[in-house]
Amino acid sequence: MKCPYCGYTESKVTDSRPTEDNLKIRRRRECMECGGRFTTYEVVEHTPLMVVKKDHSRQQFDRDKLLTGLLRACEKRPVSREQLESVVDQIEYTYTSTLTKEISSAELGDKVLEYLREIDEVAYIRFASVYHQFADVEAFLHELEEIFRRKKKTE
Repeated sequence: MKCPYCGYTESKVTDSRPTEDNLKIRRRRECMECGGRFTTYEVVEHTPLMVVKKDHSRQQFDRDKLLTGLLRACEKRPVSREQLESVVDQIEYTYTSTLTKEISSAELGDKVLEYLREIDEVAYIRFASVYHQFADVEAFLHELEEIFRRKKKTE
């Protein structure tokens, strides 16, 4: 493992423990050259999940790209990065734990919206406006009306 501080390739593990979801092993390491400490994660390697785009092209699922989209939707909202990383973990686990090798971008977007609806309604609307590519104000208002309808059902 290459040290992020000095680039030296020898390090020793000082602590290992599973993450809360038991999907990864968190390892604290110490560089044998500079003594710098850093964290690594060990995960099981899976067959990559492919996302089928609207134009039928295929792209490997990129958790960082999904997290970036969620962070943008939740900007200046009371949503922690840990919550968003958990959403990405859950979505990734949902599809990689099955024998599914491909997922449509529409299905992925709908799954993201399900989680965002529960976390923060403003972030949900932000993500939905980009994902659904609202053409006009009426489409935007229609989505807001859906939120109000769901809220009244739960009250």
